[in-house]
Amino acid sequence: MEIKPLFDRVVLLPKENHEETKGGIILPTAAQEKSQLATVVAVGKGGELDGKKIEMQVKVGDNVLYAKYSGTEITVDDKKYVVVRQTDILAIVE
Repeated sequence: MEIKPLFDRVVLLPKENHEETKGGIILPTAAQEKSQLATVVAVGKGGELDGKKIEMQVKVGDNVLYAKYSGTEITVDDKKYVVVRQTDILAIVE
């Protein structure tokens, strides 16, 4: 199945969290923080807001940092994705 976001939406594939602390303690899944780093897998075509054209600033393959509690989590083909608005992306990580 392929996901095609609409307007200014972006589909992200979150990076996996480390399951172990620097000191070697293994954390259970419930104790791990949600990752805010992700890879862009699909980008909408942009849109209009208050009569102004919204141009997309990210592209497929970019590594990004996104807001912690933003977006909608979905599962497709046993992979977890997050769909966010472009404004929820805080930075491109190079």
